[in-house]
Amino acid sequence: MNLNRPRRIAITATAALAMLLGPLAAGSGAAPAPAAGPAPASDVPAEMIDALERDLGVPREKALQRLSFQADAATRVRTLSQALGDTYAGAWLDPAAGTVHVASTAPQRVRGPMAQGVTAVAASRSLAQLEAVGARLDAAGLPADVATWYVDVPANTVVVEAVGQDTAAAAALVAAAGVPAEAVRLSTTATAPTTFINVLGGNAYYIGSGSRCSVGFTVQGGFVTAGHCGRTGATTSSPNGTFRGSSFPGNDYAWVQVGSGNTLIGAVNNYSGGRVAVRGSTQAVVGAYVCRSGSTTGWRCGTVQAYNASVRYSQGTVSGLIRTTVCAEPGDSGGSLLAGNQAQGVTSGGNGNCRTGGTTYFQPVNEILQAYGLRLLTS
Repeated sequence: MNLNRPRRIAITATAALAMLLGPLAAGSGAAPAPAAGPAPASDVPAEMIDALERDLGVPREKALQRLSFQADAATRVRTLSQALGDTYAGAWLDPAAGTVHVASTAPQRVRGPMAQGVTAVAASRSLAQLEAVGARLDAAGLPADVATWYVDVPANTVVVEAVGQDTAAAAALVAAAGVPAEAVRLSTTATAPTTFINVLGGNAYYIGSGSRCSVGFTVQGGFVTAGHCGRTGATTSSPNGTFRGSSFPGNDYAWVQVGSGNTLIGAVNNYSGGRVAVRGSTQAVVGAYVCRSGSTTGWRCGTVQAYNASVRYSQGTVSGLIRTTVCAEPGDSGGSLLAGNQAQGVTSGGNGNCRTGGTTYFQPVNEILQAYGLRLLTS
């Protein structure tokens, strides 16, 4: 099949302003399915606007418009992806043009009220087909010198990223998995991803004899965090609790049940003396602004690059992660990732640092809620 860059089919001339003024979509207050109810644009956390201005150089007014735009886009994409079914090939933002692109192997089906202001994109492969390629790569086993694979939605291809300057290991993995070479693009990264641990994150907590990680999001009875922070049965302090479930590698999620006397608040530390309220857990769109909380490096922002990435850590491969341009460092593990006031995931690991920049991966929060039957606490 031809894998040239997908052609775009503009299906409406509706002004971008209508999307920029759209409501902030709200998400889940309970597992397993996200809850409904949009939040007004005035509910965008001021701390997120400050951090976007600092980290990405985005003027405050433009950041507010972008966050409103991407929340409206998330609502549209959720509806259109359900309507497109097996033909859905992913979505991404084009803030400069004021539109969201929705790809499909049957682009003529991108229609209806939610398609107003949307650009349909003809794709050679559906998202399910691309993720099936990734599943075969996982089954073949990512070697130590392959950092990750992820779906590049705009390019309608799977990227396999090798560590160093040589892509031979990535090419060997593709061959061993028996996937179509035309469905894959080989790339490189300077360093291998590592898990972020040993210092505190969103809010600090301590495991066992003193290692530290970050609270991700509070849930009924405790909080969710990264699985590599502790095994099931491990105890914590500040707050005191017990790991009631943990999965790593394969996944990187866990939940900790806390003891009596701990107050659970549906908010995230912004490391500026305040809190960012959590309203739900609607998944953002590729290209969306996101911010992370972690006590090693505080409150940091970037954009979503991909979903369902697989990452090869020294301990093994973790699949289904969110790939972002947000920086992080050891100790930020387990901390919270937000898009506006919507919970997205908990910090897993990555490359680089917050001095020179890097790539960070997050375990999606809705998967954790579903895995353990937890209810996200909101403000």
